[in-house]
Amino acid sequence: MKTTLGVYLSLFAALIVAGCASSGKVAKPLPEAQVYAPNQTPTAVKEELALVSIQSKYLLKDTTQVKVYLYVDAYRGKNSISVDDFIKIYNVNYVIYSDYGARDRLGYGNVKLNESNVSKAGNKIVISFDVKSPNKDYGVLLSEISQTGTLKKVLNDLTIRFKKQNTNELYGVYTSASSEPLQRHYINSNDPFTIKRVTGGSDQLHVFYYKHSFDAAGSPMNTAPKTAPRSLEVDSSFTINSNETLRFEKEGLYNVFSDTTQSEGMGLLVVNERFPKMTHPEALLGPLLYMSTNTEINEIKKAQDYKKALDKYWLNLMNGNEALAQQSIKSFYSRVEEANQLFTTYKEGWKTDKGMIYIVLGSPDKVQRSKDREVWTYEQRGNAQNVNFTFNRRNNQFVDDHYELVRYAEYQPIWYPVVEAWRNGTIR
Repeated sequence: MKTTLGVYLSLFAALIVAGCASSGKVAKPLPEAQVYAPNQTPTAVKEELALVSIQSKYLLKDTTQVKVYLYVDAYRGKNSISVDDFIKIYNVNYVIYSDYGARDRLGYGNVKLNESNVSKAGNKIVISFDVKSPNKDYGVLLSEISQTGTLKKVLNDLTIRFKKQNTNELYGVYTSASSEPLQRHYINSNDPFTIKRVTGGSDQLHVFYYKHSFDAAGSPMNTAPKTAPRSLEVDSSFTINSNETLRFEKEGLYNVFSDTTQSEGMGLLVVNERFPKMTHPEALLGPLLYMSTNTEINEIKKAQDYKKALDKYWLNLMNGNEALAQQSIKSFYSRVEEANQLFTTYKEGWKTDKGMIYIVLGSPDKVQRSKDREVWTYEQRGNAQNVNFTFNRRNNQFVDDHYELVRYAEYQPIWYPVVEAWRNGTIR
């Protein structure tokens, strides 16, 4: 008979071992114009082509041109498509509108795809192209990737602030793994990287380091007025040069400025070497607050052996069913990893409002976006239908895509049944 201690030691083994190996799992980014259900992966029948999602960013070249980057998850069956095949099979067109919902075009064009503007970064296809800046402060670039000879297409929307000359609009973060800038806001500690402009050159940049752990998102039902935000104290500051190889050893938040008179910098979160995976027992506790009581969390915190306490927590929830506990652990922390990939800003993705909703409820069935707002719609969750969660963009000194959830007490009858489904192992 397996001892209780043996059960404790075995539950998280699969999770930790999986974190050590390079994952073959397909990332499921939240598309900016289309959103797919969590179980909709590109494991298509036989060799069917599939464009799963597109993410995007831009960098200003000068006052007249913008460099746009599309990061595409494109597959043939289970395998990511090659650059050559992508060029042969797909077409890219774009239109610039003055705003969401507006029909007046500020510009449009077709992107001729070739090896000079299509590359591979990991499993992603990266497309880069120049767009002429209209004489406007702001615009929405709508990109369309279509499959030759079919009606299949995927859209992406990207807000561009043509005249905003902050560090975030001018500089990108590059690693040795790709010739294109990272789309994400984080980098793993000790990984070499470079901060540079599209046009090249070497500039002096100012860096402020914050050794600060930010709080996780609060309950969607917590409508109590927010307390005044605490001011962040800079732990250290230093200068670097653009276009030079760098390594940041200390984990924490770095804010990079090309001009210290500006209020907004380029936030770069330096995380451990395993991120976006979470495998260390102390780190695994954090996301559990979304499905646990305060008493349960405090009991784990008081334990001398976090790993043993976490195993006991999951076994108790699953009434001692070890197989169900292992499956629930895998499902839950897969959501956490995806939230880290998708929503990390100046803090880890699981701590953000979007990350919290995504972990508990999964991918929304529909996303509606406007200039400073996103609305996520879940068509069916438990007994509720067409549930909306609204996120408003908030000004932030570190990133330009910080969103906060509009909270309502009325979410309670929707939220708690889904949390209970996590606690009894119904969600796989």
